[in-house]
Amino acid sequence: MDVLISYFSSLNPMAFFSALPGNIAQGIIWGLMGLGVFVTYKLLNFADLSVDGSFATGGAVTAIMLVNGYPIWSAIIVSVLAGIAAGIITGVLHTSFGIPDILAGILTQIALYSVNLNILGKSNLPISYRNYQLAISASNINNAILIALCISAVLIILMYWYFGTEQGSTIRSTGANPAMSKAQGININTAKIIALALSNGIVAFSGSLFAQYQGFADVNMGRGAIVIGLAAVIIGEVLGEAIFRKHANFIIRMAFVIVGGILYYIAMGIVLWLKMPTDDTKLFTAVIVAIFLAVPNLRKMKSNSFKKVAKQNAKSDKEGK
Repeated sequence: MDVLISYFSSLNPMAFFSALPGNIAQGIIWGLMGLGVFVTYKLLNFADLSVDGSFATGGAVTAIMLVNGYPIWSAIIVSVLAGIAAGIITGVLHTSFGIPDILAGILTQIALYSVNLNILGKSNLPISYRNYQLAISASNINNAILIALCISAVLIILMYWYFGTEQGSTIRSTGANPAMSKAQGININTAKIIALALSNGIVAFSGSLFAQYQGFADVNMGRGAIVIGLAAVIIGEVLGEAIFRKHANFIIRMAFVIVGGILYYIAMGIVLWLKMPTDDTKLFTAVIVAIFLAVPNLRKMKSNSFKKVAKQNAKSDKEGK
């Protein structure tokens, strides 16, 4: 009992609240990465694991271009193009060579580790805001949050418009029912490659922003990115459906991916504030994602069990009469 009292008395609430803006800023940036995962996981029904590599590629390209004197806007554009190229490679491996989606993503992810190492020239490359003009930086948290929110809003609007076009609709159709889409004359292989290119381009863009925010690019900065992206997507989906239920349309679902990223990082901030071992953060991440992945299924099981009981009661009433 004394141990618990001393433990809780050692926790400083102000420390948590002071770290909260930083958690929110990082959550928004990772939520942007979650939008890339949303494209493949939710719309295309494609398990793309290459995002761990393309996230780091975005950061690596941005860092090396800044170091070599290029303006930040050009560094961001090239980082997005590098992510698009990574997505195309994954798509070609899957569609042209018949490699299963998971294995195609893993192959690209492994290859990108060496690519990123060659881009950086070493495992870590600093890009301090003191030496370079950055679009976003942790040196001004409030400004970082505002910029990240504006970028998120613009990206969500663009994605909402794009997936309402003919090409965007073919991607959604391919993910929903590939056989039917193919029967309707849609080139599903092309649709998959475009979706993977778009997804990894968004992920690389997020990686570029994150490298600027933290002030350095690291070859391992994308490790576990797919899990965080899934966390943002799943948490946002569960929360969005709980609040809006059947009224959760496409744009609301995308907006809640950003909310999911923020909530995930707030949850991780609480874990660190509780002085949990930092070596176990990946374990906590897996547990959080597993819980939210299970919620829709558990809710469905609960709903079905109530329906079953209602039918049994109705049957008993009829027999009693």
